[in-house]
Amino acid sequence: MSRHFTRTDTSVSAPPPTTRHFTVLLSATRKGARLARLLATERLRSWGLPHETAALVIAELAANAALHGRVPGRNFRLTLTVAANGPTATLRIEVRDPRTEQLPTVRRRGETGGESGHGLLLVEELADRWGVVPELIRKTVWAELTLPL
Repeated sequence: MSRHFTRTDTSVSAPPPTTRHFTVLLSATRKGARLARLLATERLRSWGLPHETAALVIAELAANAALHGRVPGRNFRLTLTVAANGPTATLRIEVRDPRTEQLPTVRRRGETGGESGHGLLLVEELADRWGVVPELIRKTVWAELTLPL
């Protein structure tokens, strides 16, 4: 009779995951937008990643979803995906909302429109890349940041 043994030594540490994922569905309100920033910041902290710049981008995208992408009775979804690339990682932030008839655009300084509407200018400055993916019944606004590990 042969016996098979499996090594179960826990002193050998496993390498950290190369991809991490977090998603949450939130109410399309100012409180939901604030909660998106707080939950995302805490998740990034727990992953040991810098969170200050990401928090600003998340706050803007979530606020836009709550204010401009709101459809009564519908929520918005925040998704964070981190993919390690050697000494750096790419953080992809996605905010999906149900409003498709008006896609976000960057409003430059000096353009008319009052005090609001300049938040995507901040996203454009802070993120390495950003964009929008229109779909049939929703849109996803995304931004990517390169983070040191």
